[in-house]
Amino acid sequence: MLKAGILGCGSICQKRHAKEIFANENCELYGVYDPVTERAELVAKTYGGKIYDSAESLLDEKELDIIVVATPNKYHAQYSIKAMENGKHVLCEKPMAGNLKDAKAMIEAAEKSGVKFMIGQNQRLVPAHIQAMEIVKSGKLGKILTFATTFGHRGAEGWSIEGKSSTWFFNKEEAIFGAMGDIGVHKADLVRYILGEEFVEAASIIATRDKKYESGEYIDVDDNAVCILKTESGVVGTLAVSWTYYGGEDNSTVIRGTKGAMKVFVDSKNPILIEYADNTVEKIEAGEIQTNEKQTDSGVIALFVENILKDTPVKISGYEGYKALEVIVKCVESAVTGKTMKF
Repeated sequence: MLKAGILGCGSICQKRHAKEIFANENCELYGVYDPVTERAELVAKTYGGKIYDSAESLLDEKELDIIVVATPNKYHAQYSIKAMENGKHVLCEKPMAGNLKDAKAMIEAAEKSGVKFMIGQNQRLVPAHIQAMEIVKSGKLGKILTFATTFGHRGAEGWSIEGKSSTWFFNKEEAIFGAMGDIGVHKADLVRYILGEEFVEAASIIATRDKKYESGEYIDVDDNAVCILKTESGVVGTLAVSWTYYGGEDNSTVIRGTKGAMKVFVDSKNPILIEYADNTVEKIEAGEIQTNEKQTDSGVIALFVENILKDTPVKISGYEGYKALEVIVKCVESAVTGKTMKF
């Protein structure tokens, strides 16, 4: 039985990680830490485990096999590296770090320690996205020409345990990025996964359009972004993210090729809809996708536990997390400089 400890007992811990550890027959929640003691107490009461009085004491616990880093982004690298140096397998939330230098250091720490290191890019595990990747790979869409992917909802304050404008997601020092780091990194990783290739150029406009602190001032991170990306084979597409989709969540992806277009989660009744060039249509049942309001098992904990027990390569590795983060970093650089960035 693997013993897991969780650093950070906010929404992602309470709604996914702790619940999924509790449900896994090969893993148990051994310990938790959060600077807000009440949060740690709630998780421990619901799912079991000891409450530690500091991040360091949890990281130093010899009984632990796994550390789940579910803290604000600022702390991802330092806690992950410390855990790996202590011989723990690490599951780190996305974005894996606040910059590429720290991300590299995390990968190096995993290689040096010989532990498993996984990033919580759960959109790869959505059944419809797995099927979409297989459809592209099969050639059914022909040569891929372009894509459009979107992730937008009402804002991080609706998800965050703090709520309103006091959430750490709106604090640049702790979050580093805004909507781009929160949800843009999901779609950057997803398109890489579906297309099976890397991005080589990025251009973007990133803005803060609506979110404000209680003082009335705009938050100091982005709440909207539109990016143009080019892959190594020349596929050009758009990635749009927003914390201001007040009319409902959009988590869709469209892939267009010479033989037709595949629409994933565009039509609520048809998870995958393929419109072929000859005007025929194929509808594919593929289940639902998680939303902030409707949580289902993400598959992240189950996959990580399986990778550890079977000693198999981690599918969502530090490298995958690094490449997704690189897209976000390049897009931010493009918005700041007004230039197209090369990877």
